[in-house]
Amino acid sequence: MIRNVVVGLDGSPESRAAAEWAAREAKRRGLSLKLVHALEAVPEPMALAQFLGAETQQRWSERSERAVPPVGGRGKIPREVVEGLKLRHPGLDVSMEQVPGRPAEVLTDAAKDAELLVLGSRGLSGIGGFLVGSVGQAVVAHAEQPVILVRDREQAVGGPVVLGLDTDHPDDAVIAYAFEAAARRVTPLRVVHAWNLPPYFAYGLPADPELNAMLGKQDAATLAEVLHRWEETYPAVEVIEESRSGSAAVHLVEASREASLVVVGRRIRRHPLGAHIGPVTHAVLHHATAPVAVVAHD
Repeated sequence: MIRNVVVGLDGSPESRAAAEWAAREAKRRGLSLKLVHALEAVPEPMALAQFLGAETQQRWSERSERAVPPVGGRGKIPREVVEGLKLRHPGLDVSMEQVPGRPAEVLTDAAKDAELLVLGSRGLSGIGGFLVGSVGQAVVAHAEQPVILVRDREQAVGGPVVLGLDTDHPDDAVIAYAFEAAARRVTPLRVVHAWNLPPYFAYGLPADPELNAMLGKQDAATLAEVLHRWEETYPAVEVIEESRSGSAAVHLVEASREASLVVVGRRIRRHPLGAHIGPVTHAVLHHATAPVAVVAHD
């Protein structure tokens, strides 16, 4: 089976930015690029008019208008994107597939045979970060291949890859993805790990500088130990180790401002409680200013 990079496309500026990012990534990996356009059925608003309020009628009407095929045939917008990608990325094999169904289900299914799935995400007005809608969150929570969220904005060129690392439960898939991403981009890998402050901090008691320094040294040593074999495996990658006290999400969001990519993990949960993104990954998805790669792991 030929694996590729898959990007979800709906014609929005965010999905077009995601397609450009995916095209560059596909060329780095020597893979083909497939654009997937989900065609979700929209109820006829007039048939439901007597049961809907004015605001709901207007919303469905707008969706219906957007769903009407543009002049020149259904899927004109995706085809225009395909042609543009081929012109800007000569030699890249680009294909398009239109699939009927709910976008979250279509994209999650498309990710099963892909190296990775790329989605666009709208920026929060006034606050640097993502606005990850229900489709994006559902795909991130269920896809077992890496999912990358890309904003419609200029990204840091040559910035480091940032890895959020859990030293208590380090996962090879997440670490390997980050090292390989840095190696492909020929850029440093900045590894960020946060450790908790002692309990007295929460209760407003006087700080103990000696204890804090000792805890910091212990955590830095643990971080270096976890990364040692990876640095030997990827000797060309410059690794910047950061062991910092406080919130992991806050430190990763801060680091994202100069990053070309932020890599975080998501534990796969196979039980009745359903999928779960995790609080740190959830916060990074919503507030990081760089593209975010979510790598699922056991």
